[in-house]
Amino acid sequence: MELELNTTRLNCYDPVLDTTIFQEETLESIVPDACPDILRIVDTEAAAFLKSKEAQEGRAEATGTIRCTVLYEPDGAEGLRRLTVNIPFTCAAEAAGVRSGCRMVAVPRVQGADARSLNPRKVLARVGLAVELQVFAPQTAEYHSGAICGEEAGVEQLGETQPACLITAVEEKPFTFSDDITLSGSKPAVSEILRTDTELLCGESKIIGNKLIFKGEADFQLLYRDGAGEIHTSVFELPFSQIMEVSGVGEEADLVLRVLTTGCECIPDGEESRTLSLSMNLLAQAVVREERQIELLSDAYSTVYGLTTERSAYTFYRLLEHSQRRVTVRELLETMSPVREVCDVSLGIGPLSQRREGGQIVVTVDTEVSVLHRNESGEMAAVRKTIPASCTIDVPEGALCFCRCDCAGERFASPAGDGAEVRYPLDFHLMLLEPAHTSGVTGIRLHENEPRNTGTQPSIILRAVGPGERLWDIAKAYGTTIGDIVQANALPDEALPMGQMLLIPKKR
Repeated sequence: MELELNTTRLNCYDPVLDTTIFQEETLESIVPDACPDILRIVDTEAAAFLKSKEAQEGRAEATGTIRCTVLYEPDGAEGLRRLTVNIPFTCAAEAAGVRSGCRMVAVPRVQGADARSLNPRKVLARVGLAVELQVFAPQTAEYHSGAICGEEAGVEQLGETQPACLITAVEEKPFTFSDDITLSGSKPAVSEILRTDTELLCGESKIIGNKLIFKGEADFQLLYRDGAGEIHTSVFELPFSQIMEVSGVGEEADLVLRVLTTGCECIPDGEESRTLSLSMNLLAQAVVREERQIELLSDAYSTVYGLTTERSAYTFYRLLEHSQRRVTVRELLETMSPVREVCDVSLGIGPLSQRREGGQIVVTVDTEVSVLHRNESGEMAAVRKTIPASCTIDVPEGALCFCRCDCAGERFASPAGDGAEVRYPLDFHLMLLEPAHTSGVTGIRLHENEPRNTGTQPSIILRAVGPGERLWDIAKAYGTTIGDIVQANALPDEALPMGQMLLIPKKR
C-alpha cells in the first residue's frame, strides 16, 4: 500500500549559472573630419553600458556598448581634444540548467583601457571587459514532512528540521534620472566636455509589503575644457530613490541590490555654459533570499509490516554572513617629471581571486588606476599602475564565500614626491553560505502481505549502546519503538552514552 506523504511546496529560484566572463574588445576608429589630427595620445578611459540580456536553452547572453574616451593633444592646436570610440560587445556562457523563462542578472564593468595611434587620423582602442552573469531558474521545491497512516499500520517516523536560505525573488526595474546641474561659482564655464564618469552608491533599502524601497547616490564626475583651454573637474552628488515590486517575500528578507548605468548623456546649455543637462538610464537588479525552516521526513519503518522507502539527497544552505568590508588603497605613482596639478583619476577593477589561510579566506583584486596630470613644464600626461588590494575574512571550513568588489566613492590624487599619491576606497561585498547535506523520504510503501515476524524474537534483549547509535537506530533494528525503550529503561531523555546497557522489549 502506497502511503500518502505530507508535502510542502515552495516557489523559489535555483541558481543555475554564476560566472564572470573576461574578454578583450578592440576597435579601430577614424578621427572625425571636424577634429584635428592626433599628435600624441595622453589618456584613455572607458565605461560599459548594458543593452540587453537573454536566457535561452543552455545559454545566457548579454550585449552592450563600451564607450571609450581617448584624450589627445592635437597637431597644430592647443588644449586637449576628445575622441569617442563606441565598441559593441556580446558575451555568453553555457550551462545545462539555463532555459527560456529564467531570470538573469548581468553587470558589465571595465577592467582597463588604452589606445594607440596608428596614424594621425586613426586609433586602435583596446578595453579589458568583465561581465558578471547570474541565471536563476524558477522552480517549485517539494519537501515531505511525514506520512499519513492509521495506528494499525505501526509506522514510526523520524523527522528533522533544516534551516534553508532560499532565493525567493529575482526582480529588476529600469528607470531614468534627469536633472540640470550647475557648476559652482569658483568653476569656469564649460567650453567642451572631455569625459564623464558615474559611480552609483546604494544606501538604504528595505522591503515593505510587496514593495522594495531603495535610495542611493550617483556621484557624477565631469572633466571639461574651458574657453582658455584649461582643464577642470567637477563632482556632483545626485541622490535618487525608487520603488520596485517584489511579491511573496517577507520584510526581513536578505537583499542583494545592484544598480548600474545603461546610458548617460550630458549636454552643456550653450557654447560657454555653467549649466548642463544630465540624463542617465539606470537599471536596478535585485536578488532576494529568505531563510525557511524545512521539515523533512528523514526515515520510517513499521513495527507490524515490511516497509520500503524512496529517498532523495538534499543540500541546504544557511546564510552565515552578508556584509561589506571597506578597504582604502593608498599608493604613490611615480612619474617621469614632477606633477604640478592632478586633473582626473580613473579606475578599473580586475578579477577577484581567493586563497584559504587556515580559518580565513583572503580575497585579492587588481585595480588599474590612471592619473591625468599636468607636469612642471605645463604638458598634459597620464601615469597608470596596477595596484592589488585584499580583504581577509573569517570563513569556517566548508563554507562558501561569494565576493564582489566595487569603488565605494570618489577617487583622490595629489602631487607628492616624485609623482602622484592616489587614494580610493574599495568595498568588498561578502556573502558566506554554509552547506548542509542530508537526505529525506520522497516515497513510502507498506507491504501488508509481509507481516513482521516477531515469533522467534526474545521477549527482552539486553545490549550495549554502540558508538554514535541513536535510540531511533536501535528501535528500528529490533522492530520496536523509542517510547517502549524509554519506558523499559526509565530513561530521562533520548541521549545515550556509549556502552550503556539497554533492555529492548519485544513489540506486541
